Amino acid sequence: MPIPKPTTKETEEEFISRCMGNDLMNDEYPDNKQRYAVCQSQWDKDKEKKTMKTEREIRTFELDTIEIRADDDKEKIRGHAAVFNKLSEEMFGFREIIMPGAFTEAILKDDIRALFNHDPNYVLGRNKSGTLKLEEDEKGLAIEIDPPDTQWARDLMVSIKRGDISQMSFAFNIRSKKGEEWDQQEGKIPIRKLINTKLYDISPVTYPAYLQTDVKVRSAFEKAGLDAERLITVMEMQRAITNEDITVVREAIDILNSYLPNKAEDLGVQGAHDNDGYVERLNMERWRMEFDSI
Repeated sequence: MPIPKPTTKETEEEFISRCMGNDLMNDEYPDNKQRYAVCQSQWDKDKEKKTMKTEREIRTFELDTIEIRADDDKEKIRGHAAVFNKLSEEMFGFREIIMPGAFTEAILKDDIRALFNHDPNYVLGRNKSGTLKLEEDEKGLAIEIDPPDTQWARDLMVSIKRGDISQMSFAFNIRSKKGEEWDQQEGKIPIRKLINTKLYDISPVTYPAYLQTDVKVRSAFEKAGLDAERLITVMEMQRAITNEDITVVREAIDILNSYLPNKAEDLGVQGAHDNDGYVERLNMERWRMEFDSI
């Protein structure tokens, strides 16, 4: 029988969910574990989709150098979107350092935008058009943006001048396996070094990535009777190893699933999609755990 194939715009989660629910696949592979293995194999074989498996990462810096300067009666946004050799706070179970040279190839090769709040509807500049300039200096990734003469861009510059917006962030991927190094010592938090990145955009941001989110999540899980400490440990290992690990992750998925609206109208947002794919992603994690536990 023909196995479903990923479509051009389909994510891994969406494809696995569609493949797992396919009637012919259910008839041919009634066992969930076997069907998941076949679907995952089909995704892996699709070379075009392999490039979609790595999600963008975003890092934010509090900088006192973001400012508005006037050159030839034209105001520009200047500052740094990243800082070298600065050890980050703990995040996702590790700490991180951006090494000098991490953006060298990106500046030469990548099509990079300057956005506001990483929103593609608010384009401040683009390196290919000359309205965004990037270079590495001794401090980090220096940027200069020549913003458009639009009302929202003028408002943004006023907010920067007032100090209401003082943070910059960048969206990136690791360019290759050699684009990162890990320093892992027993009993210590792993340190990730960014060596060579693919850069998508830089952005003044209203709110940074909220590293303390895990505190609120932990509280919600504990109130529901879940072993939050065990769950955090599993997340840091990025793998459920024991039956107890699998149980605690499944319980977490059930708790998170209970927060999701069943219908788009429950979201209270006109034109919203049902669950926006979140249920499918949670279910895929279930199937993945069942497959890994074979």
